[in-house]
Amino acid sequence: MSTPARIDHLVVLADSLESGVAWCEATLGVVPGPGGKHPLMGTHNRLLRIATPQQPRAYLEIIAIDPATTPQRARRWFDMDHAQVREAVRTGGPRLAHVVAEVPDVEAAVAALRGQGIERGDAIAASRETPRGLLQWRITVRDDGQRLFNGCLPTLIQWGDVHPAAGMEASGLALQSLSVAHPDSAALRAACQAIGLDVVVTEGPPCLRAVLDTPRGRVTLESEGL
Repeated sequence: MSTPARIDHLVVLADSLESGVAWCEATLGVVPGPGGKHPLMGTHNRLLRIATPQQPRAYLEIIAIDPATTPQRARRWFDMDHAQVREAVRTGGPRLAHVVAEVPDVEAAVAALRGQGIERGDAIAASRETPRGLLQWRITVRDDGQRLFNGCLPTLIQWGDVHPAAGMEASGLALQSLSVAHPDSAALRAACQAIGLDVVVTEGPPCLRAVLDTPRGRVTLESEGL
């Protein structure tokens, strides 16, 4: 693809939204902003703006299973039904687990990955209510809910007329860098290039690494192979 993608948001998985909020205050020094519910997936979230001039719409999502909502799909997104992932965040606390890339044409991006032999999943329609109106987007979700490459290969998203970052207040956070490491770095690098995403990919144990400027100073979040 010739049209570039860009980082849309980082995904932090939490055992509960309450534990995610507490983690955010303790780790990043800020209270997360409001989010909403995802009836399709049976999840809910809180959001924080982490935008910079280089990543003007980037935000951080703290997401957890919503015990009050029954999902409409067999498997939730982001490996949230995977037993080892659930146990890791239950015992180890909230953790950076994934990244979502915004693309201008999600069908073309899905096709580009298929050309690399990677099935990222169909682009499904999703939405949630906000005080500013209905947010609508299309996002790639596999039937098995897998993230792929230990969460280092981005999920793809194409937004409707409104992007959530437009309604977020400044948080005091800024994304300074995002990099990934994986044993199959060549395939992961080729996949990122196929969708037009400029991200540093190195050889090594699986790890998604984000560096943020925060009120507590510079903080590095790592997936640590989750």
